[in-house]
Amino acid sequence: MKKILLMCGAILLSACIAFSQDKPAEAPHDMGQMHHGGFMQEGMHHAVAKGVTLDAKVDAASHAVTLRVGPMNLPAHTSHMKMPQPPDLVWEIPMDGWLLAYHPKLVDAGGNAVPGTVLHHVAFWNENRADFLCPNKEEHIFGAGSEMTDWAEVPGYGYRVQKGDKIRIETMMYNPTAISYEKAYLEVVIPFQDASDAAPAPRKNVYPAWMDVNSCGNSSYNLPAGKSEKTGTVTVKYDGVLLGVGGHLHDYGKQLVLQDVTRKETVATLDAKSDAQGHLETVPVKLFAEEGGYKFAKDDVLKISASYDNPTGKLLRDGAMGIAVGYFAAADDAKMAALRRKSAPPHDMAGMSHDH
Repeated sequence: MKKILLMCGAILLSACIAFSQDKPAEAPHDMGQMHHGGFMQEGMHHAVAKGVTLDAKVDAASHAVTLRVGPMNLPAHTSHMKMPQPPDLVWEIPMDGWLLAYHPKLVDAGGNAVPGTVLHHVAFWNENRADFLCPNKEEHIFGAGSEMTDWAEVPGYGYRVQKGDKIRIETMMYNPTAISYEKAYLEVVIPFQDASDAAPAPRKNVYPAWMDVNSCGNSSYNLPAGKSEKTGTVTVKYDGVLLGVGGHLHDYGKQLVLQDVTRKETVATLDAKSDAQGHLETVPVKLFAEEGGYKFAKDDVLKISASYDNPTGKLLRDGAMGIAVGYFAAADDAKMAALRRKSAPPHDMAGMSHDH
């Protein structure tokens, strides 16, 4: 199996997380104060970028969908708070089948590459499904940050979708560079397998597993000066296996540890790699494919720990996240049908519904 995914500095099994590494010089956005219909921080709304639309093209021959968000004008040296942001856009799934991988890139109107640095983050949320670990959240199916990491296919597995499912695409841009970009587009190519083509090669369903030090709350938290550790727990609600695990930290992150407290076992210890300034570069991935996956049982309590060492001498507001992420395959897939919703509940920009 390929070394799969780098997610915002963290390599992931075949999934990656939807948040970019926020640079300490720029106050990270407050996920807890984002509300559906507009970004909001400290009482301020982002201006909405005008004319940004979603274009979806299906290539039946190659079995791939290309999603294109834009155009977006990105002036140099503009923080995410000062940048007009795209509105939420909704992609309606055009087929029954499986999404297999995600290949993001940024381009200009002429098709030339634009550096991924200007993507703060993009998140895809399935409004018709709840997260299997945190049912107060929509299912977070794809994300990318400034690294524009490719999500590779996991042979034999796929993310099951139904025609008409609504995928909400939330994009945040910024431009810390000295170069302005006009009419930039975010493109995501998504290979798929139609359900009608599945007879010769049926897919096993996978579910994105997001295990957060903030449990089922908003992911960002304040990072104190010096060394610190934050821990949280989440309870598994279904029997199954974790196919692999990677993680997401921000700058000055040192380590993520995932433990199964019920079994008194350490599932994975992931040591981050950073540059000389402490800017996060990668977090490794641990795969369990050879063992057939790491077994989780219903009611197992998982503990996630994130370690940081912040040398700035000051508290960085919403400067940290600590998330272990991977793909989960259920022992009894039929039970996962309970996660489906007929319609999307009200939610905020972090995918948290308001009906729980």
